[in-house]
Amino acid sequence: MNEDYDIILLGTGLKETILSGLMAIEQKKILHIDQNAYYGGECASLNLDQIYAKFREGQQPPQSLGRSRDYCVDLCPKFLMAGGDLVRVLLKTKVTRYLQFKSVKGSYVYKEGKVHKVPATASEALDSSLMSFFEKRRFRNFLVFCSEFDESNPKTHGGYAYKTMTAAQLYDKFSLSDYTKIFIGHAVAMYENDQYVTGPCINLINQVKLYINSMQRYGNSPYIYPMYGLGGLPESFSRIYGGTYMLNTKISEIVYGEDGKVCGVKDAEGQIAKCNKIICDPSYVIGTDKVKKAGHIIRCVCILSAPIPNTSDADSAQIVVPAYATQRINDIYVCVTSYHHCVAAKDKYLAVISTKLETKPEAAEREIASALQLLGKIDEKFTWVSEYYEPTDDGSKDNVYVTSSLDSTTHFESATLEVLDLYRRVTGTDIDLTNIQADEEDQ
Repeated sequence: MNEDYDIILLGTGLKETILSGLMAIEQKKILHIDQNAYYGGECASLNLDQIYAKFREGQQPPQSLGRSRDYCVDLCPKFLMAGGDLVRVLLKTKVTRYLQFKSVKGSYVYKEGKVHKVPATASEALDSSLMSFFEKRRFRNFLVFCSEFDESNPKTHGGYAYKTMTAAQLYDKFSLSDYTKIFIGHAVAMYENDQYVTGPCINLINQVKLYINSMQRYGNSPYIYPMYGLGGLPESFSRIYGGTYMLNTKISEIVYGEDGKVCGVKDAEGQIAKCNKIICDPSYVIGTDKVKKAGHIIRCVCILSAPIPNTSDADSAQIVVPAYATQRINDIYVCVTSYHHCVAAKDKYLAVISTKLETKPEAAEREIASALQLLGKIDEKFTWVSEYYEPTDDGSKDNVYVTSSLDSTTHFESATLEVLDLYRRVTGTDIDLTNIQADEEDQ
């Protein structure tokens, strides 16, 4: 502990670990500390015994669920967009050389009590059960426009003044129905709410292009997921880079200098590790003015013995239940993985439901009832509510940069934006994702 470091990171969640790897690439001297005895923080992967110890203390898992060691249950599962910036970041850090990813079999959206495949190609649009005959063609035209759009080529702009046009106005140009707008915004562009419709249409176009481009990588869905769950990502970073990692280490104090800027951290034994900057998850600064509680997240892990009904027996899937469809304020997300990803026992499936709490914690399962009824027969279910924290400042005043809690979405798009922004704030420069070789991207 009694050494000088360029940056100290507190917590081994995915955001903190990715930032640690990126800083190590820049030859920064890193100390990475976690108060837990395991990697991953709130996105840790647990076996079946650990799940029962956490949520059913004193109970043993039934033998019908299979061996405990066959389970790697992500408490906050999230899929990666195959063509997104996070994949490029992982390629840049070389972590993908040590992990195996598998494409997710389907992306679905809720409508009228059951799930439907999200169409992301012109041919899928014409076959979709989500829309009427004429609406399919309008949606197909919208997809083609977005996929061919190129800011540098006016011929692809359709004659639209896209620089001043809002997303809502772009939708109207294609005469799309209200529900089509909803599933485009929430299940294709992956927005968490409808605030985007008053923003520039170029943002919507780029989000749809990302979905389409990611879809074209593997053909089943735009998402990929690591074998053995997300827990392998933080561990892979710790193995690859030369920073010092200390698990099961309690921090008693973040130490500040007379100028108000951070100068180190003190452990429970009074030893001080010196540094110029700190990146930490919210748990290390709760009770200070560095974070604020911004709400609660409902999560529910369900163990199943069959695929989700109406998903064509997919071994993995993302399902979005738009808020509009269930008269809620916030969308509900379902992340489905299975034994095919080595995260569950043979012939078992994991479905993790997540959303923002809108009422009281004791009503959590009532809030996610529309998602639960989609799953079919549930063998076992674990529901909990966690607090969601956000930083109150950008870290520039005291050089303590705090990440936000993982949100309720089942994709990493918002987390990726935060990682890119944090890197910019800490280093003063943008991450350079332009020097990744083509042969690396195809691995």
